[in-house]
Amino acid sequence: MSISETASPRIGVDLGGTKIEAIVLDSQGLELARHRISAPRDNYQSTVLAVRDLALGLERRLGLGRARVGVGIPGAMSRVSGLVKNANSTWLIGHPLDRDLADALGRPVRIQNDANCFAVSEASDGAAARAHVVFGVILGTGVGAGIAIDGTALDGANGIAGEWGHNALPLPDSSETPGRTCYCGRVGCLETWLSGPSMSYWYQTVTGLHASPSEIVEASGHDPSASAFLEIYIDRLARGLASVINILDPDVIVLGGGVSNIQLLYDRVPEFWQRYVFSDHVTTRLCPPKHGDSSGVRGAAWLWQPDERDPTT
Repeated sequence: MSISETASPRIGVDLGGTKIEAIVLDSQGLELARHRISAPRDNYQSTVLAVRDLALGLERRLGLGRARVGVGIPGAMSRVSGLVKNANSTWLIGHPLDRDLADALGRPVRIQNDANCFAVSEASDGAAARAHVVFGVILGTGVGAGIAIDGTALDGANGIAGEWGHNALPLPDSSETPGRTCYCGRVGCLETWLSGPSMSYWYQTVTGLHASPSEIVEASGHDPSASAFLEIYIDRLARGLASVINILDPDVIVLGGGVSNIQLLYDRVPEFWQRYVFSDHVTTRLCPPKHGDSSGVRGAAWLWQPDERDPTT
């Protein structure tokens, strides 16, 4: 009996700005194969063909039939135009990526924001498995977030549910106003305070020293200025997440991206957010991702449920 008859495989694709990764999951969420290539930057048509070739190549490698395909992108599909919007990979903007990929692969393709894919992955079989409401945060080069309800991504009426990174830092003090201009054109976005590059920027502003987030954490063990700065960063992250808890009240918040590797956050941020959450007790858990850097691509595969059939077959 073939894999396609027994495992109901799904292919997930993580379409990033520098790399494209694809994975095949069976019906139990077990990884059957994976492949990664460099992304063809600044070329939309080459990007479509690269995704097609990755998916078809994995099918041939495993001897699959027509697998179901989900794709995570650094942006969203506009509900008005049907075209990509809000993408850091700007060459995707203004194109009907879902339709073009469906045509290239000869089957329906589900597309979702990559942060939503991260949230779906961790809600499905990750750190927040079986939790009702999950807020997934990516603290990396930028700041993204997604929401999963019972393991399914929440899009929202405008397709922007979870766009946490482009809200202002809550409760800023005089030293935090007006803040830096974000690439989106707004001033003081959480992304300009909490991303990995922003963490390094503010550290250099305070201390005059350039350091990566991991180097800041290492220095905090012996350098009082690094330790004091890390406390400020933790407080800013706690304020940002407290605003999410006050509105969404999730069961679990999962952190992803490079900054999520700072283990201190998981103890200290919940201590800080108690000051800002409008409740006498906070049961929301803050967790690192179970699947790490693989969560986005796994979440893309999880855009199709294990027992769900391609409606065109």
